[in-house]
Amino acid sequence: MFSKILIANRGEIACRIMRTARRMGIATVAVYSEADRDALHVAMADEAVFIGLAPAAQSYLVIEAIVEACRATGADAVHPGYGFLSEREAFAEALRAANITFIGPNPQAIAAMGDKIESKRFARAAGVSTVPGHLDVIRDAAHAGEIAAEIGFPVMIKASAGGGGKGMRIASKADEVAEGFARARSEAASSFGDDRVFLEKFIENPRHIEIQVLGDKHGHVIALGERECSIQRRNQKVVEEAPSPLLDAETRRLMSEQAVALARAVGYDSAGTVEFVAGQDRSFFFLEMNTRLQVEHPVTELVTGLDLVELMIRVAAGEPLPLEQADVRLDGWAVESRIYAEDPTRGFLPSIGRLTTYSPPAEGSRDGITVRVDAGVEEGGEISIFYDPIIAKLVTHGPTREAAIAAQAAALDAFAIAGIRHNIPFLAALMDHPRWKQGALSTGLIAEEFPGGFENPAPKGAVAERMAAVAGLIDHRLNARKRQISGQLKVARPHAFAKKRVVRLGSQDFRFEVHDDAHGAAAIRFEGGQVLSVSSTWNPGNPVWHGTIDGASMAVQVRPVPNGVMLFHAGTFAEARVYTAREAELAQLMPLKSAGGSGKAVLCPMPGLLREVLVAPGQVVKTGEALAVVEAMKMENVVRAERDGTVDRVHAKAGESLAVDATILEFA
Repeated sequence: MFSKILIANRGEIACRIMRTARRMGIATVAVYSEADRDALHVAMADEAVFIGLAPAAQSYLVIEAIVEACRATGADAVHPGYGFLSEREAFAEALRAANITFIGPNPQAIAAMGDKIESKRFARAAGVSTVPGHLDVIRDAAHAGEIAAEIGFPVMIKASAGGGGKGMRIASKADEVAEGFARARSEAASSFGDDRVFLEKFIENPRHIEIQVLGDKHGHVIALGERECSIQRRNQKVVEEAPSPLLDAETRRLMSEQAVALARAVGYDSAGTVEFVAGQDRSFFFLEMNTRLQVEHPVTELVTGLDLVELMIRVAAGEPLPLEQADVRLDGWAVESRIYAEDPTRGFLPSIGRLTTYSPPAEGSRDGITVRVDAGVEEGGEISIFYDPIIAKLVTHGPTREAAIAAQAAALDAFAIAGIRHNIPFLAALMDHPRWKQGALSTGLIAEEFPGGFENPAPKGAVAERMAAVAGLIDHRLNARKRQISGQLKVARPHAFAKKRVVRLGSQDFRFEVHDDAHGAAAIRFEGGQVLSVSSTWNPGNPVWHGTIDGASMAVQVRPVPNGVMLFHAGTFAEARVYTAREAELAQLMPLKSAGGSGKAVLCPMPGLLREVLVAPGQVVKTGEALAVVEAMKMENVVRAERDGTVDRVHAKAGESLAVDATILEFA
């Protein structure tokens, strides 16, 4: 077994690998860029080596720097995680030449399957069903247009060396091909150091299902079931689950057999994933094979009870697989949500900044439910523009899909993050969406169900009533605390607090009284007769209110605002102001401030690097025309004109780093 492993990655996956290595008694080495000097993975490792500047091309993608770090620390093996160099044949070869073990597949398997074009050729030759497409490299935009016309729209333009949603664009008509080709090619070059792209038919209303395979160096290959990864935005996965609600036993068997046959054909000897696009009728086509550990591997671990990282390490050390295909059992259901630094109310655009609050839900297993958090950050940490926007992965497991979803929803309610924008409100709303609950999924679900974008919904009905009760009890406790601190009340007099109050929850008013009981709980009596028994040990300053309402557990994220609290629960959001009856009457008379602005300025939608300005002063543009390209977190985002107009002034230059809402240009 290895004595020391270097993890050639960062963030949550580096931390996750280190946890398994530590449990196995193996020392770990972290590598870090200038932007990651204070990162959690650096603090967790036994040793850490600086490898270069913040851009990945000058640090995490520099093979020589990783090999030299191994030599300097005496690391005898390298785990690449996912992304970066994980699917680069040259990296595995360089490690082999330096007599360092690569914890991943052999270079020949990477070459055969890691390249998206070559893998499709290989699969087609092996008789595996593949998506119709053009498997040669596209020379230029004109060539891309010709091929797209031959295949038929819509088409997917994909990076040959791509993964993780990078270097992918969908063109629904001819005039979208050139721009899609340019963006896919540029993203591929910056993310993978390889700008080759190819085209294939885009299957409409598809589902994304993948089979986890595992091979050893003795010729054994097994499948560990499937994962459904259909919930995506911008071709990047957001929520995954295992098993898939689509598959039946026969389809699972056929997909697994095909995945194993393909892995055996290339002599695969590590953890890998064979990805399929599936129709709603359970037809399926091979997409690609990812010759690495996947972001979503925890759901497979929770339903199989296996540690994939440990198995990868043992296989790399020459050990045979400890189980046969017949030993694989899928137990229960697991759901994973990717917690991203992005703003779902602004088209999921990236967000950067400091994590002023980072309070994940408690991990562990209880009453048949497991909660797991794979994270690479801590409170006070910085989210930068240079890397993928993933903050953490929240994974829940239960005996059924319904139980796993309910556990996921409860855990999201208890996951508090502040200082940056994040997608927890969207994920929580998704957990309650009927189509998600029914398992009626497709890769277009987000675009179809949120066509106008996501807005934080206001609470309604029983949810609003419970949130009003929480706000009322918080105000009640704070008032009691203030009186004790000021010394105005030397003797507790519960009846002194049983005054009528009003909780203004958005546009809804709830009139109530609070009555403490002898057991530390409180009865919230609403006007109209409804009574809720509310109990909590919440203290001022805690970002999450944990308690029970009528005996049912509840978590609500809270943030103080004047005269009340800001509340988030079950995917809903509201500001709750707590007034006396007279204060509520006067608050209705307060004027509302309206936002100003002429609407002539085009603002940067996110913090990032301005890659291109596509227009010049005096140029006439039409609605929807591309104005600029901003790169953030390895994704290129096109800023488009929201109306017809003439460009008056351009304020920013290509190469500048812009803050969110910085002015790029102005219309006349």
